[in-house]
Amino acid sequence: MDGFITFGVLTVSDSCHDGSKQDVAGPTLCQEIELTFPKSKIIFQEIVPDEQKQIEETLLSWCLDGCNVILTTGGTGCSPRDITPEATKAVIEKELPGMSQFMLSKSFAITDKAMLSRPVCGVRKKTLIINLPGSTKGSKECFSFVVSAIPHAVALINDDFARILAAHGHIQGDRSVYVEPSTVVVDATAARNRHSPYPMKEVDDAVRIILHECSPTVETETIRIENALNRVLAEDVYAKDPLPPFRSSVKDGYAVRSKAGSGVRKIKASAAAGDEPIKINVGYDEAVRVSTGAPIPESADAVVQIEDTQVVEATQDGNEEIQINLLVTPHVGQDIRAIGSDIAANSKVLNKLDVISAGHIGVLAAIGQHKVKVFRRSSVGVLSTGSELKSHYDLLGPGQIRDSNKLALINLLKQYSYDAFDYGIAKDDPNSVKNALTKALASNDIVITTGGVSMGEYDLVKKVLVSDFGALLHFGRVNMRPGKPTTFATLHFRNKRKLVFGLPGNPASACVTALLFVIPCLKYIERRQTYNFPIVKATLNDPVKNNDERPTYLRAEVKYIDGAFVATTTGNQTSSRINSLVGANGLVLIPGNYKNYSQYESFNTILIGDLTN
Repeated sequence: MDGFITFGVLTVSDSCHDGSKQDVAGPTLCQEIELTFPKSKIIFQEIVPDEQKQIEETLLSWCLDGCNVILTTGGTGCSPRDITPEATKAVIEKELPGMSQFMLSKSFAITDKAMLSRPVCGVRKKTLIINLPGSTKGSKECFSFVVSAIPHAVALINDDFARILAAHGHIQGDRSVYVEPSTVVVDATAARNRHSPYPMKEVDDAVRIILHECSPTVETETIRIENALNRVLAEDVYAKDPLPPFRSSVKDGYAVRSKAGSGVRKIKASAAAGDEPIKINVGYDEAVRVSTGAPIPESADAVVQIEDTQVVEATQDGNEEIQINLLVTPHVGQDIRAIGSDIAANSKVLNKLDVISAGHIGVLAAIGQHKVKVFRRSSVGVLSTGSELKSHYDLLGPGQIRDSNKLALINLLKQYSYDAFDYGIAKDDPNSVKNALTKALASNDIVITTGGVSMGEYDLVKKVLVSDFGALLHFGRVNMRPGKPTTFATLHFRNKRKLVFGLPGNPASACVTALLFVIPCLKYIERRQTYNFPIVKATLNDPVKNNDERPTYLRAEVKYIDGAFVATTTGNQTSSRINSLVGANGLVLIPGNYKNYSQYESFNTILIGDLTN
């Protein structure tokens, strides 16, 4: 399916839950989901025992948290503990008996033991729930029986026209919903333009145009903190309770009354992390043995670490201390974490517009906030154009090459934490380009094309955008190398505004322009306060020249050595050479008509990755 689907996989098994048996069916289902729906995401995976209440609670929680599809495995038989169907029936609002019957009918063809299975399929709110058998083989087979219906079911449940279109396309294979033929006519070779009608834009001007045409989002969504890394907070976050909520020991040692000074103390009790606070009075000649994180008795006001003590008397077997000697004089508050010393009650702990890091998630977990409101990200679709292109899975015929751009771009965006979906390859034909764009625009806010934007008679993307979609082309050429044909357009599709980036077909060009134009756009829309890559002065190890009038962006490996940035190019910089991106963490900007042949010149360098040693 071209639309994004979230999945949850729930293994129901006493033995897998208590660890006496390894769960194989659950991970196998996850693998099948990832293979069948590569654009979607598994947001929940859990093992629960064969307890109806616990199964129901998990299903309800996942439904509430926006899971599109829940697959259960296990507990569908007729043994006394098989209770998954009953739990599912208690949760769903609509049953889908046809789906269950279809699974059973297909299973009967494999084994007559299928007649003992009792799967239930149904819908709760916006979630599809499907019961699968507990065996690895059975769950995998039954998933394959219903997989073709899942995208359409999700589309219908969500009453989402764009999803329905994408689902129809998925179910019908290469066929899709009817799209009117393109109005574009391919120019005769001799009649094609010899000069681009689009004015050349400087890179900085192109970026300004893009940011002017896209507005920072005001839409938000609430997600679990487990999925919140690198998202932008849409609200300030406050702690309801203090942290720690009780006085606790910073170290392993002894809780005492400081006024008594150093000397011998009798051990009155002990406390470990997780124990309830001890409600006893600690005398001046007494101590309570405490571990790190243990609650401190109210009458104690200091902790002496174990290293500053010695044993005076122990039990005969040596297991327990009776008296210890404090070798230092404690002071009030020593090695005690006061209530709220880390986070005070009702205090603001995180700020709106923070980009969520691992530290942020730790804070959220510490204050017990399991969900957080973030700004919604743009959905992105990527497609390639070119009759010569084949999938990287396919064997090549004469005159064909593998499509590397699309997969590289999708993973380039993923490298910067953005998801993008694959919309295949359009042939150099107006109808094929229009069909591919229609599918991508139906489900996404932003569409990225690669190829088809240059000066050839079969470079059709710009023409189709203008003629068939009424797009406004804000620029069609940029003064840069590689990447001159880069195009940016806006249009309205089914009453929604869309952005389209037409990137060049050469692999290095596509990736460089995605870094310079698409990534800043996605960050800006998401309301990141810093959306540009950092720029440093780097000394270039290689002698360079640039006979082109256009500024050149050299792919390079940048290191920080002895207080300075040093760059080394990644070899041949031809725009078709995707190898130039391997190991590149910087783009060195060489001005146009640069004739200097010497080494060790310094240039502005855009850092696009982590520095190497």
